[in-house]
Amino acid sequence: MARTLSPRDIAILKKLAPELDDPLCPASGHDFFSILPPVANHFAADDQDFIDRVKRLSPEELAYLAGLIMSGEESVGCIPPDALILLVEHIADVISLETAEKIIAIYQAGEPC
Repeated sequence: MARTLSPRDIAILKKLAPELDDPLCPASGHDFFSILPPVANHFAADDQDFIDRVKRLSPEELAYLAGLIMSGEESVGCIPPDALILLVEHIADVISLETAEKIIAIYQAGEPC
């Protein structure tokens, strides 16, 4: 779901991708509409780099992102499958297994990128 990133979202995006100077997608020149797919697809060198970046988040920031995913405001459809597995494992460890399972179900039910 396309959305306008809030100041909190942009702060989290910049925490995950400190090299980001501008919240515009480099490929399209348009604003990013979510946080995790750009990190996974544009900034992280690989799946391990992606999860290392996600681990920079506080438990509260991670819970905020998980809540956005579950409400449909944050996209996970374009995250590579192996990166998503690492993400949900981290969510299970930090937040709860139930939240991780809900995110897996959302990913499986969603449209592929």
